[in-house]
Amino acid sequence: MFTDLILTITNFITQTINQLGYTGVALLMAIESAAIPLPSEIIMPFSGFLVESGRFTLWGLSLAGAIGSVLGSVITYALGYYGGRPLIIKYGRFVFISEHDLDLTEKFFRRFGKLSTFFGRILPIVRTFISIPAGIGKVPLGPFIFYTFIGSFIWSYFLAWLGMKLGENWQELESYFRKFDAVIVIVIVIVIVWWIRRHLRDRIK
Repeated sequence: MFTDLILTITNFITQTINQLGYTGVALLMAIESAAIPLPSEIIMPFSGFLVESGRFTLWGLSLAGAIGSVLGSVITYALGYYGGRPLIIKYGRFVFISEHDLDLTEKFFRRFGKLSTFFGRILPIVRTFISIPAGIGKVPLGPFIFYTFIGSFIWSYFLAWLGMKLGENWQELESYFRKFDAVIVIVIVIVIVWWIRRHLRDRIK
């Protein structure tokens, strides 16, 4: 079941990128930044992998990823700004936003203030939800967009660069990775099971 879910998500990401190019990258990153479970850790490395074929450029991918992240983040920022914490707690569970996630990002926001938008965008997990406490905290929209763009550009560049390096050395690495396909799938499944279980447990509580 979870393996099928992983394959479905991965196929959706790869097909969207193949069909829509840079627009697809921006769209997928917007979805991820709107707190909908769609990992940038798949989106950007796969896009970067295609740099070797001449389909994309590293800078173009980074720009598309950053623009998409800003668009998605503005949505969650608005939810926090106009709806506040009660709205997120009430409806966040439908997209697996738990109260634990909200508490984590609020603590991060209180520690770094406006700069949390920048630092949060280059950290896994936190990056997805950091715009919510920024909205709740009424961070001015201009600085929010600026820091979100810069942080997202760095994150997108890093992941796309990893994918590009993988593409450059794919012939040498292909046989190596084939030996560990099963192990990789098992690890991913365990992580997803843990993630969903934690969110369901928080919801029950």
